[in-house]
Amino acid sequence: MANRGLGTALAAVGIAQLLKIPCHYKESGEWKPGKIIGSGGMPSSHSSGVTALAAYTAMKHGVKTPEFAIASMLGIIVMYDAMNIRRHAGEIAIQVNDLDADVEQLAGHHPGIYHKRRSEKLKESLGHQPREVAAGALLGAVVGALGAITSR
Repeated sequence: MANRGLGTALAAVGIAQLLKIPCHYKESGEWKPGKIIGSGGMPSSHSSGVTALAAYTAMKHGVKTPEFAIASMLGIIVMYDAMNIRRHAGEIAIQVNDLDADVEQLAGHHPGIYHKRRSEKLKESLGHQPREVAAGALLGAVVGALGAITSR
């Protein structure tokens, strides 16, 4: 890849996605290969990618450069979004997905002609807990440093 910084960041994302499978297994005892393409979970691949980019940029260009400032601000925004906005959206999805059962229970399992059960559930695993973001950032810092050290 011609852009080593981008390649390093993408490698960090890929490694984080691969690690989601054994991390999920360790946490739940359930082997779920589909985790490799999903969002949410341990470690955060978004955090890993942006941290790898920032670490690579810092080591190759220095921390006083506009490139590092851009990479750092991108990282801050992405990690804030993952821990807050996307995580809360996932929590709301859980509540929305439970509404059908709640309505049916309140109506005595006879909700009437106006209630139609949702055919598809909303995706509940969207964001990250702070520890998942921190683990992704740590992984990204290591991958970013290795990418900078091994580049020409």
